[in-house]
Amino acid sequence: MFLPTVTEAAGVQTMSSREIATLTGKQHQHVRRDIEAMAEGLKTDPSIFGRIYRDARNREQREYALPRRECLILVSGYSVELRARIIDKWEELERAARRPVMPDLNNPATLRLLLADYANDKIALEEQVAELAPKAEALDRIATADGSMCITDAAKTLQVQPKAAFQFLRAHRWIYSRQGGGDIAYQDKLASGLLEHKTTTIHRSDGSEKVTTQVRVTPKGLARLAKELQPVVKAA
Repeated sequence: MFLPTVTEAAGVQTMSSREIATLTGKQHQHVRRDIEAMAEGLKTDPSIFGRIYRDARNREQREYALPRRECLILVSGYSVELRARIIDKWEELERAARRPVMPDLNNPATLRLLLADYANDKIALEEQVAELAPKAEALDRIATADGSMCITDAAKTLQVQPKAAFQFLRAHRWIYSRQGGGDIAYQDKLASGLLEHKTTTIHRSDGSEKVTTQVRVTPKGLARLAKELQPVVKAA
């Protein structure tokens, strides 16, 4: 039995007049005649569906390849049974077209292509890992370091403008301004160890004291900001 073909140029599924003849039990020459009559009724040149094939004796013969619409128009004048055979075949063809095409692993050329793709992907992944590894190690060292620093020094360490750092921290609920001036860290950032408060007592010349609170960025917070702050600042 002949199989429906796909016209590669347009990606259109077609059924050959030879297969229509096989499915309906008609002679091929009669099917060709019906196609030509149909094309005349549609005011269409039948040659647009024509193509050449070689028969069992290697002789060139003419056949037609019909898209679904023209194929169903053709068989609309056939019996219900014959129409059902054609429709069933079209549904079978469309189901097959929807199935994923598995590569032929028995084909050496296919295997070479698959192995080449795998090798290229592996090399690209290794290069990406090699590029990111130093950055990851640096962040790990920062996160496990001792001591904290003020926001201005943290911004300088991250090579961003202090103004941009303060704007980011306020916009992303790291810090907020309290009444009377000064910044305070949000409780969740304190609890997670990203920020801390440093309280300093200032002794005035008149003998009075003033207690100030400064928000400081911990090593863990600096590592987090290196991931979150820098991409935002660069995008801006």
